[in-house]
Amino acid sequence: MLSGFAATDPEAQARVAALQQGLKELGWTEGRNVSIEFRWGTGGAEQMRKFARELVDLKPDLILGMTTPAVTALVQETKTIPILFVNIVDPLGRGFISNMARPGGNVTGFLNFEFSMGGKWLETLKRIAPAIKRVALVFNPDTAPFAGSFVRVAEAAAPSFGIEPIATAAHDDGELERAVADFAAKPAGGLIVLPDSFTTGHRDLIVALAARYRLPAVYPLRVFAASGGLISDGGDPIDIFRRAASYVDRILKGANPGDLPVQAPTKFELVINLKTAKALGLEVPPMLVARADEVIE
Repeated sequence: MLSGFAATDPEAQARVAALQQGLKELGWTEGRNVSIEFRWGTGGAEQMRKFARELVDLKPDLILGMTTPAVTALVQETKTIPILFVNIVDPLGRGFISNMARPGGNVTGFLNFEFSMGGKWLETLKRIAPAIKRVALVFNPDTAPFAGSFVRVAEAAAPSFGIEPIATAAHDDGELERAVADFAAKPAGGLIVLPDSFTTGHRDLIVALAARYRLPAVYPLRVFAASGGLISDGGDPIDIFRRAASYVDRILKGANPGDLPVQAPTKFELVINLKTAKALGLEVPPMLVARADEVIE
C-alpha cells in the first residue's frame, strides 16, 4: 500500500483498519494468508516515486494507492501489476483509467468525490452563514491537480448564491497561513476546503486558521468537523475503504482490474459542530440540524 499520509495520522490508520476489517470478513487475515507492505510518502513527488518503485520491485499481487499523488507514482512505475485506487478524485481526467465502466489496463478503484460537490458546498456554506459574500477554495495544486474542476463548478453556481469564489492555492504551511490571512483581511469571507491529501493532513492548522480569523468553513470530511471545523459535507472514507476490500478479494482471486467498474461513494455524511458555530456567532438553521448525520456539541 502506498499512501500520501503520515503513518502517524489517526485518519489514515482508521482507513487502513477499515480495509483490514473488510478483508477479514472475506477470509483474508494479515500474517496468515495475506501480507501487506506499507509505504507512507509525505515528502513530495520524488519520495512518492521512490516508494512506488520499491513496491513494484517486490512484485506483489496488488498495490493499493491511497491519494492521487500515490496513484500517479504507481501508474508511472507499472502497467502490469494490478493497482487499486481508493479515495481518488477524477481518475479518468488524470489518465489512470480509460473508462469508468470498464477501466481497461491494470487500474480500477473507488472515488471519494465528484465535481458537482463544488456547488453543494457553496449551498451548505450559504445556509449556515448567510452573510457570506466571498469564499476561498483552499487546496494544494501539487496534491490536488484536479482542483480546477471543483473551482469551475463553484464559479458556475456562485452567482445564484451571491458569492464570489476565489481559488486559493497553497503549497505548504507558510503559504497556507499567508493566503488565509490575506483573504481574511476583507469582510464577509468564508472557506471551502477541497478534498486533498495536503488539506486532510494539515486539517488541524486549517481549522485553527478558520477559528483565528473567524471564517465559517465547509470541509469535505467528517474528520475536519471532529477536529473543530464548523461543518463537513462529503463521502465517508471509512465506508469506502471497507468496500474496497471486495475488490482486493476479487483481484487476489484472479479478476482483471480492467474489467471491474470504478465505484462511486454510496454513503455521505453531513456533520455540524455546534460548539464552533456558537464561537462564530452563527445560528444553525433547524432544518440543517435535522438533516445532519451527526451533531457535535
